[in-house]
Amino acid sequence: MSFKYLYRFLLLFLLSSTHVLFSQTNSEIHKKTTALTQKATQLMKTEKYEESLILSREALTNAITLKDNNLIALNYNTIAANFDQLGEFEKALFYYKKAIVHANKTNNSHLKNWIYNNLGNIYCFNKKEYNKGIYYYKKSLDISTKIADSSEILFTKLNIAWAYFDIQSFDSGLPYLNYVNKYHPKNGDTSTIVALNMLNGMYHSHKNNSERATFYFEKAIKLGEKENEKSDLSFTHQEYAKFLYKIKNYKKAYEHLNAYNKITDELNNEEKLRKLNIAGINLEIDEYRREIDNIKTEYKTSHQLLLEKQSKNRLYSIIIISTLLLVIVFSYFYFQNSQLKQKNRIKDIESKIQENIITASINGQEMERKRIASFLHDNISALLSSAALHLTVFSTKNKTNSEEITKTKSILIQTHYKIRDLSHQLLPSLLARFGLFYALNDLCEINSNSAIQFDYSSNVTSETRYDEDFEMKIYFIVSELLNNINKHSKAKRAKLTLKQQNNQLHIQVKDNGIGFEINPHKTIDGFGLNQIKARINTMKGKFKIDSVPKEGTTVKISVPIEFKI
Repeated sequence: MSFKYLYRFLLLFLLSSTHVLFSQTNSEIHKKTTALTQKATQLMKTEKYEESLILSREALTNAITLKDNNLIALNYNTIAANFDQLGEFEKALFYYKKAIVHANKTNNSHLKNWIYNNLGNIYCFNKKEYNKGIYYYKKSLDISTKIADSSEILFTKLNIAWAYFDIQSFDSGLPYLNYVNKYHPKNGDTSTIVALNMLNGMYHSHKNNSERATFYFEKAIKLGEKENEKSDLSFTHQEYAKFLYKIKNYKKAYEHLNAYNKITDELNNEEKLRKLNIAGINLEIDEYRREIDNIKTEYKTSHQLLLEKQSKNRLYSIIIISTLLLVIVFSYFYFQNSQLKQKNRIKDIESKIQENIITASINGQEMERKRIASFLHDNISALLSSAALHLTVFSTKNKTNSEEITKTKSILIQTHYKIRDLSHQLLPSLLARFGLFYALNDLCEINSNSAIQFDYSSNVTSETRYDEDFEMKIYFIVSELLNNINKHSKAKRAKLTLKQQNNQLHIQVKDNGIGFEINPHKTIDGFGLNQIKARINTMKGKFKIDSVPKEGTTVKISVPIEFKI
């Protein structure tokens, strides 16, 4: 569900709530708190989230002093909304929950309604925990029903229908969709009309009603283009493409998939490169699918010609028939062998598609890790340090040490350290500064605890450096393997061994855990291992896993070394 609706209604609510708060008391501290809350809201509207967070936290401190649950809930909600817009959904969830605790101690039904809606959005569309999300939506719906707010009832039921449809629970979502269809002309607005038509399209697609599904999807697209509702329009193109693919209208499905990618690029320019990679993958997928279709068509044509030839040969003499029988036997085995080769070729193509998708996803993640870590460290962290320094100079020159300046300096310093830690998590500083082997040795020490000991062994010195991207790939591969051991192996001891030999880096990770059975005819289970295998394949390396139940697991990897230029 688009955050645009949530954001617009939240801002309207915050503005109206702060206006009411001004008339509640003439107390100076109450006026100051209300003013801070209003200012924090305005800063959030202009996307100055860090400044908004500082003011809303100061207002929260005052509100707690006043023991005003309405102000406390309002400021917790503002803090949560800031983190929501920043994409830090765990923090947003934490503060939304604090907000609802205090809101439930007031008679502010509108505030409670929107906090419950916000919780529903977080759980459904960020954490993908739909049962919890729908629970909070229904709490919001109960409040909207009690206060007889028709527009909020309509909006919340639209959210519930969307959540149910997202998990393919169409029968559960249908009553809510029917309500919205019935009352939208009276209580709805243009901001939700695109989403409504898209949901109708999804429902009729589920019911295999192609004519009605097409009508609603195309109507949603037309309205989305007219109203410039790009977020819902992109979702509509995506769902329409799924429906068209389902009915085997591949050409049109591809067109709408391209439209979805284009609009998504416009909505989020920072992810433009990742979207282009996805578009490239889609092109490769279509090329491979066309190749598969050509292979199957060629096989069917050849098989049909053979049957016609066999039919004509039945008219010949017994000798010719006997000869023909030998030809048929030979042809049978020949075509069986060809069919087997074609099936293997199809499997190879599908495997390559999957590897390309996984590789593109990992490359995008690593690129984003590096870019975000660099931006946090070189820009945000530097700005915070500079701000703290300016405050220190100001305090020294003016010989003042007010509580507000002290708190502001403390907040800036804490934020600086948190951003630095986040930067190091995204791209470990040890890896960047001292190299792969130093970082892997440190990784083994970090993962060791009272339950499991990770040993490290290498015939390569810690000072050895390879290509930066190569080191980063190897680091995250080993990190994932150690993480799997911690989570699943129940081992008490594990060992990481590294060897450089003939321009190849040999990696072995061995544990004495519970192990598991390996079926040579099936692919490796676990998305993490599939990611590692795909990455090793793209690096032209080799990946092997040996495991025996109750005897532990050994993973062996060898990859060509990319030396530092």
